[in-house]
Amino acid sequence: MRKTVYHGSVSVIEKPEYGKGSRQNDYGRGFYCTESLELAREWACAKNTDGYANKYELDFSGVKVLDLNDPEYSILNWLAILAKDRTYWQNSSIAEEAKRYLQQHFYINTAEYDIIIGYRADDSYFSFAQDFVANGISLQQLSEAMHLGKPGEQIVLISRKSFSSIRFLAAEDASSAEYFLKKSMRDKAARLQYRRSRRTGAGVNDIFMLDIMREGMEHGDSRLR
Repeated sequence: MRKTVYHGSVSVIEKPEYGKGSRQNDYGRGFYCTESLELAREWACAKNTDGYANKYELDFSGVKVLDLNDPEYSILNWLAILAKDRTYWQNSSIAEEAKRYLQQHFYINTAEYDIIIGYRADDSYFSFAQDFVANGISLQQLSEAMHLGKPGEQIVLISRKSFSSIRFLAAEDASSAEYFLKKSMRDKAARLQYRRSRRTGAGVNDIFMLDIMREGMEHGDSRLR
């Protein structure tokens, strides 16, 4: 199977290099792509500068893919990976204990895979995740919040093998005058919807992080579906 994917950048990247990028990204060091041209253009202009949506063909044959959107997994698996790779979280005893619990009971060893597909965490969406880990919102509220503003999913190349499966096709221009504004407006709308959702409160049967820890819930628990 082959897919067309895009990578937003201030530069044209004809040959993505294995081992580049920050370890503190959502899924650690890797090459972050999306199937959305518009989203890639927003990424390219994230710092209010013009950039490019680099276009590639990605061959999935012969590579091992961890698809966190598969029904086998839940948002807690994504959070466990995020808690390991992202270094900044709220400093509270509940959040620290929750991060440890997530990693012990929901973490998936990403080193066994070549490509990861899953949620992406812009600053606003990362703050939603932090609120859940700090027991501020329920699992149901977090799941709803992660779809506000349609942040889309990421396709991340993490192994040396995966980098031999991607082929550069072209580079599309991205204007900061248009796409930085679009990104800012989408983020602002998501935050506004999130604040409104928080004011309505959680449902009586909603599950919070403390419930997950107290009940000893683990990956695959039917109560989390």
